[in-house]
Amino acid sequence: MEQEEGNKTAVDTPDKFFMGRIRKFGPGIVAVLSMMGAGDLVTASVSGSSYGYNLMWLLALSLVVRFVIVNLMGRYQVLNLKGNTIVEGYSDVSKYYPWFIGIAILVSGHFFNAYMITGAGEALSWVFNIGHPFLWSCAVVLFSLFVIGRNVYSTIENLLKVLLTLMTIAFLGLAIYSVPDLGGIARGTVGFGIPSNTGAFGVFAVALSLIGAVAGSMANFLYPYFVQEKNWKGVHHKKTQRNDILFGICAAIVINLAVWVVGAEILSPNNIEVSSLEDISKALSLHLGSFGAIVFYLGAFGILYSSVIGYANGFPKIIVDCLHMIRPERRERFGRKFDDDPWFKWFSLFMLTSPIVWSIPGMPGFVEMAIFVTGMQAVVVPITAIGLMILVNKSSHLGEHKASVAENIVLVLTTALAIWVSIEAVMGWF
Repeated sequence: MEQEEGNKTAVDTPDKFFMGRIRKFGPGIVAVLSMMGAGDLVTASVSGSSYGYNLMWLLALSLVVRFVIVNLMGRYQVLNLKGNTIVEGYSDVSKYYPWFIGIAILVSGHFFNAYMITGAGEALSWVFNIGHPFLWSCAVVLFSLFVIGRNVYSTIENLLKVLLTLMTIAFLGLAIYSVPDLGGIARGTVGFGIPSNTGAFGVFAVALSLIGAVAGSMANFLYPYFVQEKNWKGVHHKKTQRNDILFGICAAIVINLAVWVVGAEILSPNNIEVSSLEDISKALSLHLGSFGAIVFYLGAFGILYSSVIGYANGFPKIIVDCLHMIRPERRERFGRKFDDDPWFKWFSLFMLTSPIVWSIPGMPGFVEMAIFVTGMQAVVVPITAIGLMILVNKSSHLGEHKASVAENIVLVLTTALAIWVSIEAVMGWF
């Protein structure tokens, strides 16, 4: 008992030094960068280059929403009284949620990796200046098949910490160098304006993509499973979990803001409308020449490839969890370690190999696919947000740690915003 008391005290004692606290983090960084990947890179650069700072308020709002949603999911994983996973919690809301989440994750995983693999192939083709991007996409898939069969979580976590630092320095440095219009940023953040429906994709398609990429992505479900792998459980981990995702979201804010500024201050004045990966690279190559382009493509590949591995490793766990809710006998047979279920490998294989069809010559380009896929995510926001709102207000699950009034308001407004923008986007297409 004394040993147990000592262990608990060691866990409860907060680290006095900032870097000590940072070293405890991980799931938030992995989850946020998996969610971000190329989706935020594309939507932020397209928004900045096409509309200046006019949609900045939507980015700010989406990032707040992302924090609230993902933090609630993480809190549920750490503090729920039943020892449930997030999918088990949703199953208590409705028996149909495991079906919905499982199918939505399977479809999302396919399409996420479709544009990630396409973009990774384009990046490698440019760096090595040999071979068609499709061949490089095939190479990405083959190498991923080799990597995914191993325990890669700690490797991914460490790699993403490095990439987070490099991406932040690169884009933040370029954003500062471009001398951003601080007044324009402030007006765009609080102005709640909708610019004229111009640009390569249309303003509501871009707005829908912003909501999907930042707030509504099914990749939000990855976070509680990454928390589970950290073995964070109980009240003594509540603060660590909250600070973990807050740190990840703050990093996302800096990166998104920097990319947006680069689009508004560098791409837009040079009449560069983002419709391909090469267009985004021009932000660096205009000032740093071919060296800048190399830095961009290597960084883009790192984020794209990390997302490919993250999705192929994380999404199948959620699907298997859903499968175990639908077929309880599989949970009894294979237990709670989801990758012990043979279906885990099959779902992972599907998410790595099936997307290659979208890299075949003649298919939509990387940026076009990113806008479509991230926009598609916003459609599921109302269903997932309503279920989460019901779940995190159940005393039988969270006791005194239920959602606050402010968190409930955010979920309600997010649902309304997603429905409105979805309707406007559909009307614009027809």
